[in-house]
Parts: sequence; C-alpha cells; structure tokens
Amino acid sequence: MADASFDVVSKVDRQEVDNAVNQAAKELSTRFDFRGTGAKVSWSGQETVTIEAETEERCKAAIEVFKEKLIRRGISLKALEVGEPAASGKIYKVTSRILQGIESDKAKQIAKTIRDEGPKGVQAQVQGDQLRVTGKKKDDLQRVIALLKEKDFGIALQYTNYR
Repeated sequence: MADASFDVVSKVDRQEVDNAVNQAAKELSTRFDFRGTGAKVSWSGQETVTIEAETEERCKAAIEVFKEKLIRRGISLKALEVGEPAASGKIYKVTSRILQGIESDKAKQIAKTIRDEGPKGVQAQVQGDQLRVTGKKKDDLQRVIALLKEKDFGIALQYTNYR
C-alpha cells in the first residue's frame, strides 16, 4: 500500500481577493463618512493592492474596510501584508501585497516542527513553495495537521491533496 500524503500550501484565491477589492471600492464610494475624501481601493499589479485617501485617518479606515471584506470572503489576514500610509503629494497611499506560497525559511521551520514534534514515521519535504508531508498512517497525518493549526508561523496555511 502506498504512503498517505498531503500538501501544506499558502495560496489565496485571487478571484476572492478581486471580489473583496471591488466590494471595498463600492463601499468607499457610497459610504457617507468617505464622501469627498478621495478614498479608493484598486489593483496596482499582479499581487498588489493600492489604497488611497486624502487624509491619513481616512486611509487607515479604508484599510479596515478592505480587511473586513477579505475576512467576509474567507481570506486570512495573514495573507495580507499592509504597508504604512505615505504622503504622495496631497494623497496618502498604502501599498499592500497578497502573499502567495511558503518562503523557504518558513518551509524549513514548518518541516523542523513536524520532525521534532510530530508523530514518528512522518516526513516533510520542501517542494518549491509548498511542503509535501507523507506517512504510513492517515491518523498520523491528521495529528500533523492539528499540530500545524496550533502553531502560528505568521502565514496562512491550507492543507490540500489529502490522500
């Protein structure tokens, strides 16, 4: 019988982020407290979202609206890296990145945690921007998933291809 396995990934559904951007932009355009502040949320690259407003506090409030929309769409805020509001002329801008994939140092840290604290006979291999966890028993793999959910690695983790 083949070993059971699953993948540990950190991926965000771009369509859900796009929906959150559109919902936040619509709310900013219709809410009374954002009228006349020039508040906008828009894509500015493949994985980059720009938030703009005429004052720093309105910019921060627009960030909170965007975060709220991400949470409603089921996207972890660990997958969002938000910068500080910076004045660009008369407008404050914030650039935020959507984090995709597991960086190699985080992957090594996760693999070490599985090796040190996980059940015996379970291996974790780094494969690009994800980890493949294999073991003889599915129960051991479920214990590894529970272990990883307890720990905070600072990134949003998903568990896919469980077989």
